[in-house]
Amino acid sequence: MNQNDDDTDWMIEDEAQPAGEARPDGASAASAPPPWRVLIVDDDVDVHVVTKFSLSNACFQGRRLSFLHAYSGEEALNVLRNTPDIALVLLDVIMETSDAGLHVARQIRDTLHNNLVRIVLRTGQPGQALEHSIILDYDINDFWCKTDLTTRKLFTTVISSLRAYAGLEEAYQHTVALQSELDAARKLLAAVDQHAVIATLDAHGRFAAVNDKFCTVFQFSREELLEADPRLLHAPPYPADQLVDALKALNEGEAWTDVITTWRRDGQEVRLRITATPDDGGTIIVGSVLQALKKPL
Repeated sequence: MNQNDDDTDWMIEDEAQPAGEARPDGASAASAPPPWRVLIVDDDVDVHVVTKFSLSNACFQGRRLSFLHAYSGEEALNVLRNTPDIALVLLDVIMETSDAGLHVARQIRDTLHNNLVRIVLRTGQPGQALEHSIILDYDINDFWCKTDLTTRKLFTTVISSLRAYAGLEEAYQHTVALQSELDAARKLLAAVDQHAVIATLDAHGRFAAVNDKFCTVFQFSREELLEADPRLLHAPPYPADQLVDALKALNEGEAWTDVITTWRRDGQEVRLRITATPDDGGTIIVGSVLQALKKPL
């Protein structure tokens, strides 16, 4: 539907709220939470007007709705590329082509890799496509015939979509935070790995893992150390007081720290300050070389 821009633009543009001016709900524009961004995609201007009017008072989790508008599939994709925080797309199926909306839905997921935004397809021609097939073949969240989508149903659909988006966004932010912590832990471990000997003992007290520094200090290959008894590096008897303290702490699930004496392959004595920490089914040992009798390592 083509209409003169001068006659219609004022009907579909969101009004800017002056800074500091009170909103109808009593909050100022500066203190109000950011609105949910909703993109309306349809080649019929009247659909934009009616949709925006129907949802003008909608509010979810204390946040109003802010509307963006696109009148073709290509325009919709450009808006989505430049506005990553869109929560919901109300997407017409038939625009410049009979399946333009379906193409946009697929591009959102496969090309823009946007898995958070909720997509609600709308069609003005019931029966123009098999609804079940579309729901199965496209990653959309709802499908409606415009004539069936009353104001009440539209409100329900939008709020349920925003609720789903909010849950996904929270989970995504949590995942990002965890990934950031994991990356930081990996960097720390990499730094420790370069300067400390690290070994893991299994439930039977044998080496389950060793780092490169451990192999270098004790002059054994990883293959020689794995599944070997730690007595390879320290022949008994162990200092009785140390052994009692270590076993007591580990059995109680606590870390144990002390200085121990070991020997490397060539017989040179190596003194280590170690911390042994109980882990599920085993013990993790991290140590720093304090002294070697002949020369520093």
